Amino acid sequence: MEGTSANEELFDHLVRCETRIYNALTEGLKAGHGIGAAQFEFLQYLGRHPQSRVADLAVNFAVGIGATSKGVDRLEARGWVRRVPNPEDRRSSLVELTPAGRELTEAMEQTFREQLDVLIGSVVGEARAAAVIAVLAELRGVLEERGVGLPAG
Repeated sequence: MEGTSANEELFDHLVRCETRIYNALTEGLKAGHGIGAAQFEFLQYLGRHPQSRVADLAVNFAVGIGATSKGVDRLEARGWVRRVPNPEDRRSSLVELTPAGRELTEAMEQTFREQLDVLIGSVVGEARAAAVIAVLAELRGVLEERGVGLPAG
């Protein structure tokens, strides 16, 4: 893009690719399982990090606590997660998958992987993906270490 810096161009490509991929994933997951990518990501995180706090989800996804709590409420209302008392801190609860939530997550993971193979893998390939992962992981690590981009509430 003429007149733009490399950082501006990188930003533009990152954001536009992320938006298109996320929208396509949401569409495919909704068609196959009835819920979108955001709810799936919460379920997947809870499957990999049992008994997490709402705050843990919020930090991982850089989303406000209120929005995260509402997202967990929606999952809980559908019977996919439950809140249990936190034995280390009575002021908070832990969130865990229910058996139905675990079953749904496992089914969705197959669809998710297949979609990523089409949307990313078919274009980027394994070797180039590894190079991109290394760069983005370093950037994410620095941003997280500096506390950059966390919502205020």
